[in-house]
Amino acid sequence: MTIKFIKYLYLRLPILIKLLLLVIIVMVFYGILIHFIEPKQFPTIFDGIWWAFVTAATVGYGDYTPLTTEGRIIGIFLMLTGGSFIALYVSTVSSRAVRREQDLISGKIKFKGQNHLIFIGWNERTRQLIEIVTNIFPDIEIVLIDHSEKRISYQNYPIHFIKGDATEDYVLHMANIERASRVLISANDLKSERHSDNWTILATLAIRGNNKDVPIVAEILSKVQIENALRAGATTIIRSNDFMSVLFFHELSHVKTATPFEDITNLLKQKQFSHSKCPEELVELSFLDASQKLLKRGHLLLGIIRNKQYQIHPSPDFKIKKEDILLSIIDW
Repeated sequence: MTIKFIKYLYLRLPILIKLLLLVIIVMVFYGILIHFIEPKQFPTIFDGIWWAFVTAATVGYGDYTPLTTEGRIIGIFLMLTGGSFIALYVSTVSSRAVRREQDLISGKIKFKGQNHLIFIGWNERTRQLIEIVTNIFPDIEIVLIDHSEKRISYQNYPIHFIKGDATEDYVLHMANIERASRVLISANDLKSERHSDNWTILATLAIRGNNKDVPIVAEILSKVQIENALRAGATTIIRSNDFMSVLFFHELSHVKTATPFEDITNLLKQKQFSHSKCPEELVELSFLDASQKLLKRGHLLLGIIRNKQYQIHPSPDFKIKKEDILLSIIDW
């Protein structure tokens, strides 16, 4: 190993490692020197190194003290040189910590975790979604990608922020898209429906190109773009306009004692929907008998899906078929 190669390796090291190595080398040098100058006062090399660190750090325990003139001169040089190196190292560590915190808030730090959720788009929907996820699944890590926000503090929102455009591979790699467990693309409220859907589809293509298996939940505003989003690689389409239209209808026409919006919101926060194949023991049973059996297992049966058609809360004597998909509500 040549000196040139060692120098090459040293220059490629992070600045903190360089400074730490420099501090160690200087302390070891003074420790060895004081040991040979005053072997009785510093019986081992480690005793000399310990004295060098304690002296340079201005701690001054006083357990080892040079007695000779030569030893004290070495101590003076140590205080003049070694102390400055340690002070420089500490100040560099502090400044690096502050700079990293600022870069983290500004979305410039790459996420290195895995099995995380990626939310794309910063709006009121994603704000509330972050709150729900962190309340129900506090251990799940969330990465947010957005190009409009300048700073998002972790103290306010427990997420890892990446500033950038999710249609760019570099930004997706910053979010560690290769190891994400699920991706949600929220529609951009600041754009027209057409432009928002086009951007969502382009982001879906970019994500699918970097991770062919990750489930992608995409919010599409216009029906004509649903097929395009599915072709681009979206796993699930959230038709927010359809949902809101149905909810508006319920609010306008429901019985006075009901509160559809609050009911649906609390239902979705506290429970989750489940689609399951019909087990053998439920085949040919009535909807009422199947409901009672599933209720004992913690499943509240809402209806069935037969030939892709939903039948919600059919009559009590409705017969369950083998090919039916059971739609129920279960705990998170």
